[in-house]
Amino acid sequence: MKHEPVLFNEVLEFLSPSRNDGTLVDATLGLGGHAEGVLERHPDVRLIGIDRDPEALERSRQRLSRFGDRVTLVRGRHESLIDILKQSGTETISGLLADLGVSSMQLDDAARGFSFRFDAPLDMRMGAEGRTAADLVNDLDEYELTRMLRDYGEEPFARPIARAIVKARAEAPIGTTTRLAEIIRTVKKPRYGEIDPSTLTFQALRIATNEELTGLDQFVGDAVSVLERGARIAIISFHSLEDRIVKRAFRRLKGECVCPPNMPVCGCGAKADVKILTNRPVTASEDEIERNPRSRSAKLRVAEKV
Repeated sequence: MKHEPVLFNEVLEFLSPSRNDGTLVDATLGLGGHAEGVLERHPDVRLIGIDRDPEALERSRQRLSRFGDRVTLVRGRHESLIDILKQSGTETISGLLADLGVSSMQLDDAARGFSFRFDAPLDMRMGAEGRTAADLVNDLDEYELTRMLRDYGEEPFARPIARAIVKARAEAPIGTTTRLAEIIRTVKKPRYGEIDPSTLTFQALRIATNEELTGLDQFVGDAVSVLERGARIAIISFHSLEDRIVKRAFRRLKGECVCPPNMPVCGCGAKADVKILTNRPVTASEDEIERNPRSRSAKLRVAEKV
């Protein structure tokens, strides 16, 4: 079954390069579906694809090989955009896409430990570096676990789940997805028609393990700083925490003052660097959701450099 990128047609419509022979960046390349569409649609455009996952890069390398030297692939994090562009000798770009969050390939690979649907080591890393989810579950104290579940999972049962985790790991370290899910279900009972009790905890762990929100606001600002005039930045997020950061960053870059309302004079130096093209996020159609249920939570926001 061929991988279908979320909001594929919508991304291609919005992400028209500011120059026909310009350079576009896919800052979270994944399996290369969006990149392939862009390269097919704009035959003179070059593309720099960035991803932290070596397996995803290799698959994209094969998928995009027919485009030859129009494609440059870099292993790294999107937060390192400026350094990556400098290393490639690129000063400005004609458009940028970031499809945030975990990919279908990673979710469906049981060995990666992203999903409670599979019995697997509790890993959750998008790359091969850093602490695993198991490290966090077994090392963080109850207060830190509670804060992580609240901040990154918006989990209303954060404290009792954290307490249950600490109690369970005192008997034996928590090393698998199924054992963690079983612990969570002692606190949150499954209810018909509702999401699995483990969903929010697994989301929080994944975000913390991969530091997904770290530097996201700075990344948006960095991306806009290297866009050519008329170039667009398109960002797809999959949960409210990411979307909120992107929304606020766009508003700030639009020139909207973000100072506290009681300040007599603006101190944030707000100035208009972009115009926002999506006042409300673009979401998947019913047809797409039926074909690909994971697209249900996708939100696309787009801005243009002025």
